[in-house]
Amino acid sequence: MNGQAPQHHAARVEAAIASGQAARSALVASWRRSSRLHHLDPSGRGLPKRLTEAELSTARERIAPLLAAAQGAMDRLYQAVGAAGCCVLLADGEGVPVDRRGTPADDATFQSWGLWTGALWSEEHEGTNGIGTCVVEQRPLTIDRDQHFFTRNTLLSCTAVPIYDHEAAFAGVLDVSSCRADRTDAFSSLIALAAGEAAKRIEADMFRRAFAHARIVLTPAADGQCGGLVAVDADDLVIGATRSARMGLGIGLGIAPGRPLRPVPAADLLGGDVAHDHLAGGQRAVLQRALLRAGGNVSAAAKALGVSRATLHRKLKRFELNH
Repeated sequence: MNGQAPQHHAARVEAAIASGQAARSALVASWRRSSRLHHLDPSGRGLPKRLTEAELSTARERIAPLLAAAQGAMDRLYQAVGAAGCCVLLADGEGVPVDRRGTPADDATFQSWGLWTGALWSEEHEGTNGIGTCVVEQRPLTIDRDQHFFTRNTLLSCTAVPIYDHEAAFAGVLDVSSCRADRTDAFSSLIALAAGEAAKRIEADMFRRAFAHARIVLTPAADGQCGGLVAVDADDLVIGATRSARMGLGIGLGIAPGRPLRPVPAADLLGGDVAHDHLAGGQRAVLQRALLRAGGNVSAAAKALGVSRATLHRKLKRFELNH
């Protein structure tokens, strides 16, 4: 524990909370939640609580698409960090690991620390820690050794990254944890980078599986960040978008994170010449885009297309489009 006696760590946590640093420090804010909201004692010695096998099976069923999409990325991440004494955990949105990768020789050690499937790593149960704090803050973070709330967890270093599903909703956490005392800051940075890339691969795989029959388009990267993905249907309407795509393109188009996605003409979202959207081609997609742009107003859509309202009604009936 970096040479600190257990009582010293607990005193340090309490002193930081009492000093009012929570307003300036995300770490102290988490300590404060652990102490004041969840009524935990930093010197508590109990091991992490565990779900029953039946409860764990139910938890795994609830996030089956995430589990399926994560297998390959977890394998590759473990290949990168496993030899350095790390284990890889996939936790659900409640902070419960539902899958893991680890070296068999280290299994007994990690299981004794609670770094195992079915353990309850939410802040409510374990205070400040990689998985639980990532669930609350939904951002990539590392909780290193004595940054943990509980004294008994201060030998752990945990790097956690949030994962978002195909609808841009928070789905779970990818975590790399180690209890080695020789883990350096430089190595921690490499782990954070590898975990972040693995999380992006999982999100992309979930998205492609959810929109298997759509065309997947990569959106341009902004400010050095990875581009997102959008799904475009046969009518050239955007019907899905990843969280990063929504953040980059969603302003004013109704696809901001946390809001229901409404179909958007791909040309409106991704650019392109829409001047050729006319009825000469007789395409169903043209009608649908015109209606969307007009907010379902048939008269406005007809005016935009340069046809009469009666003509547009006939076209809508022909293509079985509701309005």
